Formats: sequence, structure tokens, C-alpha cells
Amino acid sequence: MAGASSKQRLAVITSPTEREQVDRPHVWFCGHCGVRPETEVTESSTRVCGSCGLGLLLQADAEVAPEPDAAFMVLDSALSVCGLSKNAEKLLATTETDAVNRHVTELIVPADAETQGPENLAVAVTWAARGDPSTRSVVVRPSRTFGVRLKAHIAGCGPPRAALLVFD
Repeated sequence: MAGASSKQRLAVITSPTEREQVDRPHVWFCGHCGVRPETEVTESSTRVCGSCGLGLLLQADAEVAPEPDAAFMVLDSALSVCGLSKNAEKLLATTETDAVNRHVTELIVPADAETQGPENLAVAVTWAARGDPSTRSVVVRPSRTFGVRLKAHIAGCGPPRAALLVFD
């Protein structure tokens, strides 16, 4: 292209994922009781819940963040349980201490063993923990219980990056 008068230039373009995250409102919530702090969370403030004193404050999309006393789990990208709300402890008949660092399938499994695609539990958790802004719905059951189906929504939360699974 000798003598071409126009030069090609490279430009940095933000991905749709980054644009969507900026436009969506996020809220802080306790990883144990689900309560949202009354004061603004800053870098210098403590991240321990002022209400129950047990949970770490996490941030998630306002549409997905759990309400106080909701049943929910926090999972990492390796599908390990990082946190369990007090009502999820009741729902899954375990304690947070026993659940943390266990693989998610030791507590819940897909209700339909043949589910493929974005509704797949492992796929949904992995994408959410990687920072994907979309929310996915799954149907699960406790791993050692049959005949029970629980609908849940999975989205990202953090910091640090993790997946938030909120039971309906």
C-alpha cells in the first residue's frame, strides 16, 4: 500500500461487558445475613457486617443482591464454597464452617443431570466468578436429597470476584 493517503489506527474499545457494569447500580450486602449497610462503604471502612458481626460485606448488582435473611451462597471460580448465608445453612442442613472450601456439588447439584449450555450450574458459576455481568437462572437440588427442586439466580459479586447464587 505504498503511497496510501489514509493511515490505519488502532483504538481501544470497551467491551459490552464493561459498559453494562458501569451502567448498572450496585449495592453492598453482608455475606452472612444479607443486610445492606446503612452507611456508604469506603476503602477505609471495615468490611465486616455491623449488623451481625459475622459476614464480609460484598457488592453485587442491585437486581440480584440478596435481601436480608435470603438464602444464598458465594462461590469462587473453582466451584468452591466461600460463604453461606444463615438461611442457606438451614435450607441445605449444614453450617457455613462445614461448607466453606467444599466443592459446590457436595451441597447442591443440578436438578436435571443433563442440563447443558448457560443453564448448567458449573458454567453459570464459572462465568459469574470471572466477572460476566449477566444473570443466569438454574434449578438445583440438595446433593443428597431427591424430589426437591430449588430455583436460583447466579451473578457476579465481590471483591474479590466471586459468584453469588441466590435461592428463590
